[in-house]
Amino acid sequence: MTFRPKDFQERITHRIKIAQGHLKKVLDMVEENAYCIDVLHQSQAIQKALKEVDILMLENHLKTCATDSIKRGNSLEAIKEVIAVFKKSKD
Repeated sequence: MTFRPKDFQERITHRIKIAQGHLKKVLDMVEENAYCIDVLHQSQAIQKALKEVDILMLENHLKTCATDSIKRGNSLEAIKEVIAVFKKSKD
């Protein structure tokens, strides 16, 4: 098991809760037939919060799992795994 500092988990949880709050707001706004541009602003806030989660997750992965894999001599595998994530995000 890879070490993940408590502050990392707290940061991730905080970001996900922010996204969850924005998502609830979007749902409420759609149900209330709110102005489309206002809904779009909230949607963009959700996407930003989730991108921050992705950045934190990638940072942690590179500092822990990928580093461990490279130290064990599996650098190509570690690189392919990270590249695959980026390729998938383009879809």
